[in-house]
Amino acid sequence: MNQNFSPEGQEAADEIETQNEDTEQEDIEQQEPEQQEPEQQEPEQQEPSETQASMEDLLEGEDLGLDFPSQGDIRKGTVARVTDTEILVSIGTKSEGVIPSREVDQLDDEAREEISIGKEITVYVVNPEDQTGNILLSYVRALEEKDWVYAESLLASGETFEGKIIGFNKGGVIIPVGQLRGFVPASQVSLLRRLDSSGSTPEQRWGSMIDEPITVSVIEVDRERRRLILSERVALQETRESLKERLLDELNEGDVRTGRVTSLADFGAFVNIDGADGLVHLSEISWERIEHPREVLKVGQEVEVKVIGIDRERKRIGLSIRQLQEDPWVKKIDHLKEGQLVEGTITHLTKFGAFARLDEDLEGLIHISEISEQRVTHPKEVLHEGDVVTLRVIKIEPERHRIGLSLRKVDSPAYTDFDWKMTLAGLLKTQMEMKMPPLKVRRW
Repeated sequence: MNQNFSPEGQEAADEIETQNEDTEQEDIEQQEPEQQEPEQQEPEQQEPSETQASMEDLLEGEDLGLDFPSQGDIRKGTVARVTDTEILVSIGTKSEGVIPSREVDQLDDEAREEISIGKEITVYVVNPEDQTGNILLSYVRALEEKDWVYAESLLASGETFEGKIIGFNKGGVIIPVGQLRGFVPASQVSLLRRLDSSGSTPEQRWGSMIDEPITVSVIEVDRERRRLILSERVALQETRESLKERLLDELNEGDVRTGRVTSLADFGAFVNIDGADGLVHLSEISWERIEHPREVLKVGQEVEVKVIGIDRERKRIGLSIRQLQEDPWVKKIDHLKEGQLVEGTITHLTKFGAFARLDEDLEGLIHISEISEQRVTHPKEVLHEGDVVTLRVIKIEPERHRIGLSLRKVDSPAYTDFDWKMTLAGLLKTQMEMKMPPLKVRRW
């Protein structure tokens, strides 16, 4: 509606309108907080989230006191309950861990006694949370873990382990190391033990060894492949060294011991006596000439030996077999005496003398100085191979198997009396053999 006002009235109307606008503006400003309520109250809307966060922090704070396990952990726990189907173990978490009761069947009596309520045991965490939310534990795996650590320590230190053979397969024998099954390949079984095994089947080769004690060394540990390899040969070598040191302190030259042949070589045979090896040189094996020890010995054979040499600094023991046997050479010369005349056949000439065969396998040496009263530069000046000559025995050395002969002393006056006595003894012997009446012998 349009109204006409006087100038004074117009000014009054304008003033009223201005006042109304100010009042309206104040009302709008006062109402703005209520219109912008969603923005101003945003912190108030977050209050439930802050409360929720506080609850989560509280729960997390409670969990700080719990040490949640991880797969592969080794834990100490207390047996809380034992049933026919499971064993509950408290390991410090919100829920108890579970050991399947079937594991108990794998334990020996001593280990089984440890599984009783209230007992503290060591367990292995197989799964920190299975499909049903349980912590799956293993008592056997924990024992195995301890045994793996023990096996690794044996490998690192080189110490030996004494066990018992409990099984075998086609490749070797099985030795328990705690809960682990160690394997000794056939190549690592001692030679003496292998000598006692024979046959085409594993049962024939290894069956008789069940329950036998055995000393082994750890030569390989592989947890991932569950592989534990043992060696009797390595263990025996280490043991043999310590036994040898002790044996060296006890032995004396001339001692006689019983041993077993462990190996043969071109130069001789090794014989084990009281756990340590000694060497029988080729020349000390037999009185007869041999080319190789296998001609008279075999591995595993039991022999009697005589100690003929001890080198404590080099840890060597010299042995002899032949010195405990009757020397056949001595028998061959029992009819010979120094000064006696014999017949021999020249077999070989050398610059230092000539060899003469007295019997089929008995030879003597005529030194060049014993060939002639005259100076001789070479035996061929007087003798030839095949010559049959009369010789005098001037030396017999049983230890060296040597017979000294002389051609120039055959007619020596120094032996006249000896020759007469030998002739007389021969006549008397013939008389007795032929039962003839006594002979009257006159010496001129």
